[in-house]
Amino acid sequence: MASSLVSPSPTSSFIRNKKDLGFSAFPCSSQIAIQKCRKQVSKKIVSVMAPQQSERKPATTGSVKTGMTMTEKILARASEKPQLSPGDNVWVNVDILMTHDVCGPGSIGIFKKEFGENAKVWDREKVVIIPDHYIFTSDERANRNVDILRDFCMEQNIKYFYDIKDLGNFKANPDYKGVCHVALAQEGHCRPGEVLLGTDSHTCTAGAFGQFATGIGNTDAGFVLGTGKLLLKVPPTLRFVMDGEMPPYLLAKDLILQIIGEISVAGATYKSMEFVGTTVESLNMEERMTLCNMVVEAGGKNGVVPADSTTFKYLEDKTSLPYEPVYSDAHASFLSEYRFDISKLEPLVAKPHSPDNRALARECKDVKIDRVYIGSCTGGKTEDFLAAAKVFVASGKKVKVPTFLVPATQKVWLDLYTLPVPGSGGKTCSQIFEEAGCDTPASPSCGACLGGPKDTYARMNEPKVCVSTTNRNFPGRMGHKEGQIYLASPYTAAASALTGYVTDPREFLQ
Repeated sequence: MASSLVSPSPTSSFIRNKKDLGFSAFPCSSQIAIQKCRKQVSKKIVSVMAPQQSERKPATTGSVKTGMTMTEKILARASEKPQLSPGDNVWVNVDILMTHDVCGPGSIGIFKKEFGENAKVWDREKVVIIPDHYIFTSDERANRNVDILRDFCMEQNIKYFYDIKDLGNFKANPDYKGVCHVALAQEGHCRPGEVLLGTDSHTCTAGAFGQFATGIGNTDAGFVLGTGKLLLKVPPTLRFVMDGEMPPYLLAKDLILQIIGEISVAGATYKSMEFVGTTVESLNMEERMTLCNMVVEAGGKNGVVPADSTTFKYLEDKTSLPYEPVYSDAHASFLSEYRFDISKLEPLVAKPHSPDNRALARECKDVKIDRVYIGSCTGGKTEDFLAAAKVFVASGKKVKVPTFLVPATQKVWLDLYTLPVPGSGGKTCSQIFEEAGCDTPASPSCGACLGGPKDTYARMNEPKVCVSTTNRNFPGRMGHKEGQIYLASPYTAAASALTGYVTDPREFLQ
């Protein structure tokens, strides 16, 4: 879709031709209105809107500066360049490098091979190492991965290593956090305007804080460990404008499933996805994290939300380090712009076996399910469990299928046992889940989101049908290659648990 461009008017760079995008996968009754603005992309960057003549100020060199997007500005600052355009290749100074138990050992091996057995990392306070993927397992190779991380962190005196030694009781490990992308935010490693790289595709989650965050491979990570730099190509930016009051039955998961369904899993390949609009501004930080988390499912290089008072409030007790947010210029150039009226959106799911296989939840009401899974970096945050609990409280019923709960981090686990759920009369999530017949909240980790060893909690070892708050539903993703995964919001997941079928949460929330 992004390859079909509309040439700008010769008298203005603001696109006048707007095309209403329909929903080929939806019935004609769908009331969602989406507009897509497209611009001719050339080697010379064209502004979205030409500034007024009186506002044009000469640069120090005497030439007129071209407006930049947030992503371009962040990479320009990190590469010490005054101006960047999509396609430029620049050496970027990295603020934070994160790795975990799956990719850490490989990255460490490459670092030692290329820089020497006795080499030191470029900055021991900018490397964050978080075991989280294959933790609560008897698999010897998985356990050995964590041992490798521990040995390296002791050798390098890494300041931020969130270790776990007692696998029998995660609470006995005060340093252990859980899912890296949620822990990065909770521990204050996410800051506006910075560059955060991680050896995990969902590192893009941190873009919710107005920073450039993306996943990299082990070879790149090994190089960053030794130099603190990485050669990056500046991506063009797609802008997603979401306006309208968020209906009480929708969550950010519905918004990102809508976008991925619209542009496909390849629609944002090596592009930045910038989220703006009144709906986005109304989201709390964890919901913004959900939005940015799944940009990689559309092929995106990174996702980003402009920092605002919500961001700054969240960071107040998380970090004491200074940061400087940046924002897209009014005349910045976007490859494409999509507009959504969120007030007309309905609860969605992504059917097997792709995140862009979008459907209305109500269209799948005849799909019988075997289980529900609530967890992961996408759907295992405190707000996700509060949302699920809200549905259980509204229904007053018990679940009809096994419902697995995997908090992302230790802090989230603690919240389930301490925070009262609004409208519940003071009950906590854990009390509500117990009354509804759910499984007891498990030890914090990535859990069965990506399958893992066969003894991983809630892994699909049989070809079952699962409604999940996770991010991918490819064959074999959660274990068995014949398993069927319906991606959904915590609202839809909880509603489905109560009926044993894929269910629109409006059955309980209205």
